[in-house]
Amino acid sequence: MKKKYQNGFFIFGIVVLVIMVSQLDFEQVWNGLQRAGYWFLAVVFLWSFLYMFNTAAWWTIIKASEPEDSQDERTKGRKSSRISFWWLYKITVSGFALNYATPGGLMGGEPYRIMSLSPKIGTERASSSVILYAMTHIFSHFWFWLLSVFLFILTEDVSLFMWGFLSIVGGFCALAIWFFIKGYKKGIAVSCMNLLSHFPFIKRKVKGFIEKHDEQLKTIDNQIAALHNQNRKSFVTAVALELACRVISALEIYFVLLVIQPEASYLQCILILAFTSLIANMLFFMPLQLGGREGGFMMSTTGLALTTNAGILVALIVRIRELIWTAIGLLLIKFDKNKNKE
Repeated sequence: MKKKYQNGFFIFGIVVLVIMVSQLDFEQVWNGLQRAGYWFLAVVFLWSFLYMFNTAAWWTIIKASEPEDSQDERTKGRKSSRISFWWLYKITVSGFALNYATPGGLMGGEPYRIMSLSPKIGTERASSSVILYAMTHIFSHFWFWLLSVFLFILTEDVSLFMWGFLSIVGGFCALAIWFFIKGYKKGIAVSCMNLLSHFPFIKRKVKGFIEKHDEQLKTIDNQIAALHNQNRKSFVTAVALELACRVISALEIYFVLLVIQPEASYLQCILILAFTSLIANMLFFMPLQLGGREGGFMMSTTGLALTTNAGILVALIVRIRELIWTAIGLLLIKFDKNKNKE
């Protein structure tokens, strides 16, 4: 990646991060850290492990898209064997940091990932792998939410209101899963661009982009469809890794609740995470989902008969963890030693 783009991503992320930190109540943060004690360090360290799942899922997608004909001039010398797992881990962490800090989520991290990966495997493969990973990441969320609906029904007392709520959530997730499977089978790049071409203000530019890059968009769609249709094992592995990451990440909630409400079960922590992330993602347009995540923790813990203080502390610790890993990810952008500056 060119140095000026690298610096641009870094400066933008740092500015947003400073704004995020300035909104914190530092007295409340200090009190929360004191209450959490060494479990806070466990929460922060946990994510160094969880990002390995995300990296492994993306790594699987990249490996599965390896061109069979390495003599093709467009792909010659651009084999995914040139990519080390730990370099991809660094790009993964930085990409998520930019996503956290950017309104709209995918507007920050995905371009950074494509620009970082393109010198190694080419722009088309980099674009298709990043789009496919983003799809897989979101796809796993819908599976996580749908499975959590059944988990709630099996483990909790369900009121009439909750039956209605769970029915809506379950139906929405099932519809989204169907949509994603259809997108995997046929590709989604062309469809998304055609959809954007009907939006006011941007439709002219989008139509021009489609005309100029029609062949590249079709190639990206073919590569996306190829993984699902021809390499089912890699597809299932990537989805399973992302889903496992969702389930294991509930440990951070469990660690915090051990301090103030040790009777809370791990299954309850999974439910708290599921419904909190559902509410937070409904407010995807806000940087770091400010307010939405905190409100989600409050509603989830109260709905599971846990104390309000538990919801407040969990939300605070998770918010600090996100800020720390966002800072780490932004700093890693400056440690890109890639020599290929295309």
